[in-house]
Parts: sequence; C-alpha cells; structure tokens
Amino acid sequence: MGSPSAAAETDLTTDDFIGDTRRDSGTDTETNTDCDGEDLPLLLLPAPPGHFEEGERVLAKHSDCFYEAKVLKVEFKDNEWKYFVHYIGWNKSWDEWISLDCLLKHSEENIEKQKEQGLKQQGIKSAMAWRVSKMKPRSPNVARGRKRKQDSVDTEKNVVPSDNLLSFNIPPALRKQLIDDYEFVTQMQKLVQLPRSPNVDDILKKYIDSQMKKHSRVTDSLEEILKGLRCYFDKALPVMLLYNNERKQYEESVSADVSPSTVYGAEHLLRLFVKLPELLVHVNMAEETLKELQDNFVDILRFLRKNQSVFFVSAYKAVEEMEKKED
Repeated sequence: MGSPSAAAETDLTTDDFIGDTRRDSGTDTETNTDCDGEDLPLLLLPAPPGHFEEGERVLAKHSDCFYEAKVLKVEFKDNEWKYFVHYIGWNKSWDEWISLDCLLKHSEENIEKQKEQGLKQQGIKSAMAWRVSKMKPRSPNVARGRKRKQDSVDTEKNVVPSDNLLSFNIPPALRKQLIDDYEFVTQMQKLVQLPRSPNVDDILKKYIDSQMKKHSRVTDSLEEILKGLRCYFDKALPVMLLYNNERKQYEESVSADVSPSTVYGAEHLLRLFVKLPELLVHVNMAEETLKELQDNFVDILRFLRKNQSVFFVSAYKAVEEMEKKED
C-alpha cells in the first residue's frame, strides 16, 4: 500500500520478523472463541481507551506508515478494543481491524510529526523502484502496425500493483533462524558482533559467483535486482531492521562513509526479506518483471538456506563481552 503519507521509524516486535512473512490485509472478523467481545454484557467491558469513536477521522498505521483513515467499527475482541478502519482514498479491500497502538488522533501536530519522520523513508520507497524500473522484461516485440492506443491498453494490463502477486515463504530452517535471532537480541540481550564476515556485500557477490558457475552467465536484470537489494538494505536497516537495543551498536559501527551492507551480515539481510513484500507494495511493474523478481528472491533465500552454517553466526555475544575483547 503506497502513499505520500509519512512513515514513522519503528522499533521491532516479535511479529515483525517471526509471525508473518507477508502482511495480511484482510480482516479478523471471525474468532475461534466461544464468546467474543460483542457477546459480553456491556457493563463487563472495559471503557474504550483513546476515545476513538465510530465515524472519527484518524491517522492509522499500516506497514510502518500512517495514513488518513476513518473508524468504521469499534469492538471488544480478544480481550482488547479493536478498530475497523477505512483508509481514505484507498479501495475498501484495504479496510482492516487494527489495535489502539496503530491509531493517532487526526491533528495538525500529529500530521506534521509523521511527515517529518517520514522523510527518513523517502529513499527507501524510491531505491528499489529505480532499480526495478531499469529491468527489461523479456517479451515479444509489438508489431509496428499495431495502433498506439492498443499498445497503451496492453501496457496498462501488464502493469499490476506488486501486492497482488509478490509473495514468498521463508524456508522453515530460516524461520527458526529468525526466532533464535529474536530471542538472542531481545530476551538474552546479546548482539551479533560487528563487522560481520561474510557481510551482505560478500553474500551477494557469492550468489553471483554461484549463478556464474551454474549458468555460465549472469543476466543484466539479475545484476540490477542485486544492486537494488543492496541499496534497499542500506536504506532500510536503520529505519526498520533493527531492534531497539541494537541501535547504539549501529551508531558506533556505521558512519556517513560506511555502508551497512559492508558491516552487517546474513542475520539482518534475512530480516529484510521478511519486510520485502510490504516494501515493494510501493512499486508498480509489469507482471513478467514482478514474476522474475519474485523468482530471484526465492532463489536467494534458497542460497541462504544452503549456506546457513557459513553465513549465519552460531552464537551471539553480550555487549560486555564484546567491549572487553575490544579493550
């Protein structure tokens, strides 16, 4: 879901990398419980927090961005208040249930604040879009005699919003890697020691080498995809790929003349793949090009899985331990 609306820098939670590899923009109107909120006597329900009411105009968070929205329903579901919102200017297929922490009052102060914070992600939205726009899908040439109007119609048919097609599953072994990664960093307060070797640049180069060995050549489109992936990683890492307690390490390890892709490794690259389906919603492209992009992402994930023991660290370290080693 792309928009000129601003995006806020966020800290990560378990669900960001573990629960979903694809954003489910559907509703959760059905529950498996015997008694949901709407069946409870009103006197037993806690008062709705935040004072968000049905029909109220709000700022609603979706995929780390805040959008203007309208609250259509308010219900007590799964022991908390949920809000069914419609994103203003978007098709109703985007309507969804969200929780209180995804809502802000629609005020000039909040709008300006989100605009300011959103500048941090401007480069992210354009980075992959620029790379992808240079890809040339392999398609038969259009006959010269065809009318320009027909050419225009065909082109519009072939260009589709990426959220309709881009989807891939993280292999089970890499999902476990994500869970271990989360537990090490957030629960055990341990970090990946930096700089990593191999780093993201090294891994992408090794992937190119593997393709050369396998096919004796590397296509121009693949090179563009990998350049875009690297650029995306550098832009996205400080904004959405770090847990809160990793930020100090980032500030100490990455400077203006140092790219994150030369410092971080497979652990953080894998986090990016979880976010890619959401991020690429901002890009419209030809269906064939999108299919090629998806196939390459799946193959890169397969490559990470095949080399998991080499690319990923086996143990994270406490901050004190790393500081002691530096001394």
